[in-house]
Order: sequence, then structure tokens, then C-alpha cells
Amino acid sequence: MLRTERVLQLRGQQGRSVRVVREHYLRPDVPCRSALCRAACPRDGKLLSDDVTHYVIPDCKVVQDYLEILEFPELKGIIFMHTACQALQHQKGRRHYNKLRHLAKDARHDCVVFANEFHQHCYLPREKGESMEKWQTRSIYNAAVWYYNHCSGQMPIVMVTEDEDAIRQYGNETEGVFVISFKNYLDNFWPDLKAAHELFESILQARREREIESQENNGKEYPEHLPLEVLEAGIKSGRYIQGALSVNKHRAQLEAFVRLQGFSSKETEIQSDILIYGAKARNRAIHGDVVAVELLPLHEWKGRTVALCENETEDKAPLDTTGDPMPTGKVVGIIQKNWRDYVVTFPSREESQPQGRNAQKVLVTPWDYRIPKIRISTQQAEALQDYRVVVRIDSWESTSVYPNGHFVRVLGRIGDLEGEIAAILVENSICVAPFSEIQMSEMPVSSSKNPWKVSPEEEKRLDLRATHLIFSIDPKGCEDVDDALSVRTLPNGNLELGVHIADVTHFVAANSYTDVEARARATTYYLADRRYDMLPSVLSADICSLLSGVDRYAVSVLWELEKESYEMLSVCYNKTIIRSAYKLTYETAQGLLDGDTSVVGDILELKDLDDRTRQKKLAELVWAVSKLTDIARHVRAKRDSCGALELEGVEIRVQLDDKHNIHDLIPKQPLEVHETVAECMILANHWVAKKISEHFPHQALLRQHPPPRQEFFTELRECASAKGFAMDTRSNKALAESLDKANDPLDPIVNQLLRSMATHAMSNAMYFSTGSCSEEEFHHYGLALEKYTHFTSPIRRYADIVVHRLLMAATLKEKKGDVKDNLLSNKDLEELCKHINNRNRAAQRAQKQSTELFQCMYFKDKTPETDERCVADGVIYSIRTNGVLVFVPRYGIKAAAYMKNKEGLVISCQGDGSCEWKPGSLQRFQNKITSTTTTGESVTLSLFDHITVKMLVQTSRCHADTIKLEIIKNAPHQSADMEVSQRSFQRVKCELVKAVSQSAEAAQRAQEKTRVEVIDEDFEKYCQTKGASLYQLLEEIRDLALLDVSADIRT
Repeated sequence: MLRTERVLQLRGQQGRSVRVVREHYLRPDVPCRSALCRAACPRDGKLLSDDVTHYVIPDCKVVQDYLEILEFPELKGIIFMHTACQALQHQKGRRHYNKLRHLAKDARHDCVVFANEFHQHCYLPREKGESMEKWQTRSIYNAAVWYYNHCSGQMPIVMVTEDEDAIRQYGNETEGVFVISFKNYLDNFWPDLKAAHELFESILQARREREIESQENNGKEYPEHLPLEVLEAGIKSGRYIQGALSVNKHRAQLEAFVRLQGFSSKETEIQSDILIYGAKARNRAIHGDVVAVELLPLHEWKGRTVALCENETEDKAPLDTTGDPMPTGKVVGIIQKNWRDYVVTFPSREESQPQGRNAQKVLVTPWDYRIPKIRISTQQAEALQDYRVVVRIDSWESTSVYPNGHFVRVLGRIGDLEGEIAAILVENSICVAPFSEIQMSEMPVSSSKNPWKVSPEEEKRLDLRATHLIFSIDPKGCEDVDDALSVRTLPNGNLELGVHIADVTHFVAANSYTDVEARARATTYYLADRRYDMLPSVLSADICSLLSGVDRYAVSVLWELEKESYEMLSVCYNKTIIRSAYKLTYETAQGLLDGDTSVVGDILELKDLDDRTRQKKLAELVWAVSKLTDIARHVRAKRDSCGALELEGVEIRVQLDDKHNIHDLIPKQPLEVHETVAECMILANHWVAKKISEHFPHQALLRQHPPPRQEFFTELRECASAKGFAMDTRSNKALAESLDKANDPLDPIVNQLLRSMATHAMSNAMYFSTGSCSEEEFHHYGLALEKYTHFTSPIRRYADIVVHRLLMAATLKEKKGDVKDNLLSNKDLEELCKHINNRNRAAQRAQKQSTELFQCMYFKDKTPETDERCVADGVIYSIRTNGVLVFVPRYGIKAAAYMKNKEGLVISCQGDGSCEWKPGSLQRFQNKITSTTTTGESVTLSLFDHITVKMLVQTSRCHADTIKLEIIKNAPHQSADMEVSQRSFQRVKCELVKAVSQSAEAAQRAQEKTRVEVIDEDFEKYCQTKGASLYQLLEEIRDLALLDVSADIRT
């Protein structure tokens, strides 16, 4: 190893240039990562393919400008030099750098990173007077020559650059190493890759337009952003405040808020968000950016809008802003840009305006209301008017009203189901690329002819097959069974409770290709008509699924309990081999618990037995289910005494199984067995959290749910008081008791809505590393537990995979002492937790948006004036200055109902309760709103009033369609099916979703006869598991609006 020095010119805190000398070590054994290597380079990890015609090495400028083209999987044999990677990080930021790192790790892309600056024969010191760009190009060319010689001339090397001097200087210098422009490379090597050529032209055109604009525009539309070092100093001193920008989608042109991050001023105590009012004050920041804000003087503070408003697309002053003044500021700089791919729509022919000589410039409208219009240059505007397309933002100069970007790709036609689903995926940055061949090659073999078997090497595991009665309880049709339960009497008379979880980590090794992909996905994504698995289906639906009658690997938590008090005497954690005896459904388990013998016929494992054996086994199973339920009641009561919250509404809520799938809608008596399974899972998660945090106090993955701020409960307290209920929100226990008491015997929806408001007042539960905060912050507010994590669903959550590895390392540490078994450092684990939290939020948004898509598609085909399905009962849950917010229980819709229309007319009710529009005025009170006509007629609507509403679809070319409500009667809706049972209601809901699906499928067949076959092929190609039913997830429609974060808070 050689030691040398690097001289760096760094900028100090005062902006002065500082000369820094750093030691730099060079090695001769830096791996080349090529399959052609005949030297002694390490060959572990990803290798460049030898089945290509050439290797290509992009220089720094090509990587910075054309990385998205280099991402095309068709481009193979790419070598990213460390010099180019570092330049990308310095010029484009860490976001682009991490994107390149992930690309190099992705097994689907044939590319590697070569650390040329640390190789003894590749490193070149920068010469005196040499520019940084020239040194970078010279270094990359030198490394390219070394690489060619290192591979013994077996593979031609093509270096691509935009530097014409480099092309002239190095073009013919070394045989076998070619230096050409990126355009020539695409033209000569990839002439038929049309998408790459179109994207290249789009990027090139956008760059030319920016250069022209910078020369022509001298006037400033916005203030310049302050330098980063000034922002950092200002944040430390308290002059500026750092936070993430969140734009109000209903007032996107005017209202945005900054959520505080690391505010440290001692003089000014800001406890709320900061209002950023108007585009000028936002100063080119885009939703999601981390910004620095300067507070305005107190007399310039404004209040947030409290009136109902439709999404605004143009600058428009609000009619009335009656909220109390709140801290208001302006953006002075952007600390981190969080730009992503954006789905946009081109203007229609009617909207298109001639641009003179800039006819190629087009303002496109993003699908997301919170994103400003983007100016792109393209010649395809007319051809793409009817399509959803993807664009990327390149820059937003202070001289430009709008950001500049470029066209990337087409998603699909506006209104087409597949196109709209693709838009949802892109907007949430969800990648649904297929599992690669190399990832699938890591999977164990299992087929009907050659089923997977226990390996002899794993016989050392604790074998529970002959000693434990193990069974699973899941929804009907469940394939990915990742948990099972057991309970038995020990020889000493005590009880043993067991929770057995699929041992996914045995098949997914740390840092393997499958692991890297699972980490990137972080979760299984559930949409309305499909799901995208985190793991290949050979694991999720077969080898890791704890099906009955087959041997499986598991990680088991076993407790010894005192036989009567159920006090926990001891606990152990083991890798086990299990064989589940029964695969029960929730309904069957509940029937056994209730003594209903009719459900015995549903237990397939008992069918072929003689009567005597069947009765014996049935008695054992009934005892086990009953005993589990008794234990769960005891555990739940203990948590209740500590303040555990039931935010979903015990009496009338949707029942969730342990997979968070909807089982039933508003049952009169919830199935107790749901709570039995849930309590066992919560118990296992809690004890595993204690175990891993004890052994790894600074690098364990836990889940925290911080207590909410009291001001967030204001609306809940006001609404409860309208019904005469008092809400004590000082602690989780006080809140739980208040919610239990807030029951209106005549209207159960009241309690449901109050629990919904309590849920929305909460912050989301989040994963975190124990080394990133103090132990006092570990607490889980909703579950009333000091420590909690996720351990019980490793098939669909990557966090559980990390926890499994931590648990196994902890048990190994007890036996062998110190261990260093692929454990993440606190810093790395903290970054991973941020990523998983981000992906979980994306999964929730995508699920909600896809459900809303189907809701709109259902009502879009109906005639509101004649179709009774468009009329339903609604409950008022919030009062605004110009209308009310209404919850429609039948369809799970939460939407605005205006009492004053755009013409200034107000709602007026006739003697029979029917409504019409008349001239008049509105007066808002705390818990009610009164509409008075000019003729003296008045009507008052109060919180929790039941009214009759009509569902209308507000269509949009550029954005997602939305449901709009119209009040048609000031009285509860009386329909023929009001007396129908809940089972009949479920049938109506099922018909709703089926009608949408059939309509969408018919439309697609009309457009493309082979569409269904293509979709089926896609599922096979993508190695994904298709949902058990197109309608299963859509059964959540009714309560989705109430339970946006309930699953997140619950566990």
C-alpha cells in the first residue's frame, strides 16, 4: 500500500477558501469487478458480464447529464469510475449519488463501480494549473486504459465524453480504447433503442433552452437563494428555521407549510408549522424540499384558510381566511431538493397557445396539484395530448416563472385503468420491475414433483414437530402464512405459549441480490386490483408460508406461564422446525371458541379421520383455541390498564386480521379471535423488542409512537362537546377511557367518527434506531408499551427481516460472546429506517389512491339523477365557513359538501327537507352552520347530523378524478335497503367493485383484445403474486377514510 497526499481547496464557514492536505492511500489489489479478469482480483459480489461486445466508461459530465439513459437495462457493461461518482455527488447532490449507488448494486443492471482513485496504477495527481474537469477526464481515460490492459485486451473499451478536446486528444491514442461522444455512442451502438434516443434529445433540448434563457432573461422573478454555508450558520444562530415544505393541495398556488426540523432558537419558541403564503414567498421550493425559512414580522402573519375550496390551478385570492394568525415566513434557501419523477399531462388543443419561435416549449400540468407547472421542450406535444407522461425537473432559475424539465416516457392513455395505476405508482416512487434472473437463481427449488425438504444440516434446530400442536388462523384464501400459534401444558403444570414466525432470513442472506431488492422495496404494495410482493412468490406463498402438514423453518418465541394467573415466568427464542397441524380461518376458529360444531366440516385436516380420532383431535384443538383466547384476554387487560388505545372502534369498526386485511364490515359483534391473534403478535413483538434493545442498545430497530401534541386534539374536543361528551386527552389512558364513554346509543357512527378524529390527531408510528434517541423516546403511545418492534411479518415487511437478524445475533451473543454478524451501525440503521418509513407512507398513499380511483370509476358510469346508488346517507363531521365535511358510511367516502355555490347562492330546504339553491348568506358557529335566504328562510346543519347526499364525480384531464357531494335533503336517507343485514351490505359493496372492474376490463378489451393476456404475462414476468381477489382490498372502501393511519398506529 502506498501513501500519498491530496491537496483540497475547501470553503470555510465564512466563505473563505481553505487549503487542506489529506493522506491518500493507494493499493494494487482494488477489484476490477469483471468476469473477464484473469488476475487475482476478488470475485465475490456483482461482476460485469463477459457476454457483451464492449465495456463502456462514461466521464463525469455524461454521468451527470445522462444518468437516466445509462439506467436503461439494455445498456450493458457499464463501468462507473469513482472519479465520476464523486463528481456526481458534488455537482448534483447526495440524492443522485445514492441513485447511482443503488443502480450499481441492482442485479438487473450490468454495471459496476471501479475505485480508480484508490488503485496504485490508476490514480493520477492533479497537475499545477490543471482545471478540475480536465483532471477528471484524464483520470478516467487513464483508468480506462488500465482496465483494457488488465483484461488482457479481451474486451474493447469505449469511453464516452462530451469534451471535444478529449476526443481529439485520446481518440486514437490507445488501441482497443475508443473515445467518442455520447451521441455517437448511441447512434453507432444502439441505433434501434428509440426510447434512449428520444430521451437524449429531450435532455439536450432542455439544456439548450436553459442556456438561451439564461442569456436572454435578466429580470428576476424570485430572490436568489442564500449560499448553503450562510443558511447553516443562520440555522445555528436561530435566524433561520429548517423544515420540510408541505403544500396544501387544495390551495396549491397560495398555501404551503413548513414542518419544523431541528429548530434551535432560544429566543423564539415556534410550536406550530410555519405558513408560507404565495408563490413569491415559496421562492421556487417544491413540495417535499427541505428549506430554510425566515420568519416575517408579527404584523405580516396570516391565518390558514378555513373555507372549503376546490383545488386551485391558478393564483387566486381566497374568499375568506378566518383562521387565527400563525407564524408566517418566506423561503430564503433550499437545503435539500427532493425532486422526483412527475406524472404530467400536456395541454389540450383548445388550451394550447402559440409560442412564436419557441413553439417547442410547452407548459405541462402535473398530476399532483402541489407541483407547479413544468416547462419542457418537445416536438411531441400534439401527439401526447391524450396521454399521461413522466417528466423530470432539471432546474428552476430565479429568472423563470416555472421550473424547466424534460420528457422521459409515456405511461398510458388518460382514463385508461392501466395508465392511471401506472401514474399512481410513479407518483409514489414505487418500482415494480421484475425480479431478475440472478435474484431468482438464489431461490431454493420447490415444485409439486420435487417439494422443498428440511436440510440435514438444519436438524440441529429445535424440533417441535412431534411435541407441539401448532396451527395458524388467517383469512379465507390466505397463501402467505407467516405466523402460527401453539399452547400446551408443561410437565410441571404450567403453560407454554408459542408464537412461530416464518424464518425468512434463512433463505434471504444479508446483502444477497434478493436482500438488496427486498430492502429497496421495503414492503409489499397492495393496490385495489393487484399486489407487488417484497419477495419472490416461491418464498412468500410456498417455502416460507407456514402451511399445514408440511415441514417449515421458523423462529419461535416460547413463554412459560403460570397455569392460573398467566404470569410470565420465562421466555426463550429459538430457530425451530415446525409442522403446522391446522390452517384455520377466523370464522372457523371463532366457531370452535363458541362451541359451534357446524364449523368442524370446514377443517380439512379432520375430514379423512375416523370418528374417535377426529373427536380426540378436535377436543385438543378446541382446548388450545380457548386457552389462547384466555391468555390474550389477560394480556390485553394488562395493556388496557396502562392506557392502550382502541382507535378503530371496538363495537362498530372494521375487523382486521393480523395481516391488516379487512375481514368484515361493521359487524354487530366483532370476532374475538381477531383480538386473540393480534394480542399474541403484539406480545411477541414487544418481547423481541426488549431482547434486541438489551443486547444492542445503540443499533436495534424498534418502532416508536410519540404522544401527540395537545393542540392537535382541539377539533376532537370541540366535536365531542357538541354531543355532550368530555374528552380527556392528557394521557393515552385518559383518552381511551373518554372514547369508551363517548357512545351515542342512537347513533353508533358518532363514536366511530370520534375515534377517527383521535386517530388523525396522532402522528404515525415510525421505525428508528435505538442509537438515534434517548430511551425515554422509545415508548409506543397507542399500544402503551415501553418498547415495541415488528417481528411477526417478515414475508411482507423488510423491517421484520432486520429484526430477525438482530434477534438471532442476540441469541448467538449469549452463547458465544461478542458477534459481528452483518449488523448495521447506528448511522446505517438510521438511514434504513428513514427509507422504510418513507416506503410505508408511499404504500399507504398508493393503496388509498387506487381505491379512490375505483370509487370514481364506479360513480362515473352512473346517472346521479336516476340511479339510487348515487344517493346515500351522510354524517357531518366538520363545519367550515362555506359548507361541511361529510362522511358517507356506505361507501367510505369523506368529502366536502358546499352550502354556497360559485354563483353565490346558498342551500335552502323545503318543507319535505329537499334542498335547492337560493340567494342568501351563511353564518358559521363552532358546532353548526346556518344558511339564510333573502326571503328569510333558514336551515341549520350541526355536527353529526345525518343528511342525504348525492355522489358526483368531478373529472379532470390533468389530475385524478374526485368525488364531490351535493346535499339534496336535510334528513337521513331512507332507502329500501336500510333494514338489510350487514351481509347483504357486503354483497352490495362487492357488486360496486365488480361493476367497476368489469367496466374497466370491457373498456380495455375494446382498446386492445390481447390486453388480458398481456397483464397475465406481466404477472408471470414480474414474478409477482396476484391478489387472491380483485375485490378483496376494495372491501375496505367504506372505512378507508377513517383508517388512513390506524394500522400504522396499532402496531
